[in-house]
Amino acid sequence: MEEQTIFELIHDMDQFTNQLIIQWNKTFNEDLGVSHVLVLGHLSVNGKSRPSDIARRLGLSPPTLSYLSEKLVKRKLAVRLFDESDRRIVYLDITSNGLAILKRAMEEGVRLRRELLGTLTEEDRAQLAKIYRKLNTENLTLSSGLRQTE
Repeated sequence: MEEQTIFELIHDMDQFTNQLIIQWNKTFNEDLGVSHVLVLGHLSVNGKSRPSDIARRLGLSPPTLSYLSEKLVKRKLAVRLFDESDRRIVYLDITSNGLAILKRAMEEGVRLRRELLGTLTEEDRAQLAKIYRKLNTENLTLSSGLRQTE
């Protein structure tokens, strides 16, 4: 079996990811991207959070999180809360509308996963998820180490 080059691997991964995004945007007609849903999911699980903590946890830049937050607040899917003891500290929290959208997004995500990954067995899907988590974890660790030595 011929070994795939890194460029072919990146291309194949990009093609599949782009297909996922295209299908997501077609079926989840809420003018929200995957990153918006990830922020809502974080808030649903972790409760009110500082934007800098959300950005760090999701691997987003602070300006990107600001952009995402602004849209979520305007759509009344999230609210900004100020710390009572220090008004300079701002938190983001999910609203009941945000929880409802998140629920719909999760249901649509399950349907989309079944459709696009339907040719894989449950074991294949679990292995794929494990591989991605491993690659992300190891590469984040590697990236952090590289940045510290530069």
